[in-house]
Amino acid sequence: MINHLYRLTSPFLVERCCETLDLSDGDRIIVQPKRLSICKADMRYYFGQRDPEVLKKRLPMALIHEACGEVLYDPKGIFPTHSKVVLLPNEGGNDSFYLENYRLDSVFRSSRADGFMQELVSLDPAHLVTYQKENYDDVFAFTEFISVGVHAVHGFLDISHPRRDRICVFGDGALSYVVCSVLKKMLPKTKIAVMGKHPSKLQYFNFVDETYNINYQRDLPIFDHAFECTGGAGCTKAIDQIIDIIAPQGTIMLLGVSEEPVPINTRMVLEKGLTMLGRSRSGRSDFEDAVNLLETDRAFASRMKHMVSERVDVNSINDISKAFDLAKTADFKVIMNWCM
Repeated sequence: MINHLYRLTSPFLVERCCETLDLSDGDRIIVQPKRLSICKADMRYYFGQRDPEVLKKRLPMALIHEACGEVLYDPKGIFPTHSKVVLLPNEGGNDSFYLENYRLDSVFRSSRADGFMQELVSLDPAHLVTYQKENYDDVFAFTEFISVGVHAVHGFLDISHPRRDRICVFGDGALSYVVCSVLKKMLPKTKIAVMGKHPSKLQYFNFVDETYNINYQRDLPIFDHAFECTGGAGCTKAIDQIIDIIAPQGTIMLLGVSEEPVPINTRMVLEKGLTMLGRSRSGRSDFEDAVNLLETDRAFASRMKHMVSERVDVNSINDISKAFDLAKTADFKVIMNWCM
């Protein structure tokens, strides 16, 4: 069967190509993507913001690792036809000592393999999680993103000391919004504060206990632990500020991605006995937890719906370009209604 893929061949240029989709493999499920969500990582590829050597090595490649769709063909009948499913982008490697998302031989779609910008996708049953909730397809499209927040909070709960009266989250973007939402669900008695720079974004965080505009606020209180969700050029200053205001033996969760090395004030890290823990991507159990939250917690699901900033019907390559251009200025998520 001929399948169409839409691959980024160079920055700003997406081209359609054809491949044969093998229907004879009885262990694979054929899924039609329905909603695709644009991530910052996809944008760095599309706009040529990765290192030129990385672009040369990985392109051409179909982008997008956040998606949901419908099952079209399951030779074993595990999934009924037209089942709604979240698509998992990570194919875990063989070394089960490590979590699947950190194994050196894992393959992550839209990074080291083609992503979900395809007409059809062939997947292992383990890379699908079903969902039932009606009218939330746009939200389930970025379940992967929500699962990263779930994974980070689980990691924090596993390693941090139990004094969790006050936690601060640096950043006022989509990642910070998800992390705060998960923290409020899992630690309802903890006071959560958000540190940001954009008043228009900080207004979305009306469910946390405190918000601070760090462009103007100088005397910040002390917090037991902190999450860094800024990434990019801003994470150096954010980490410095966190080290200043975190209490002794606190845990700093590092979630933001930077393309450049980040200097860290190790003297104060040692003096305060701090723990710094990096968390990225997620595993199947995190996806299942994220889907469960969306299915069972009305307030959480409603909050996630506010993250859909724009929705674009994609019927052509020009529509793909339009969606990525919108993602540059959107507060949170741009969703592609995938009609290719």
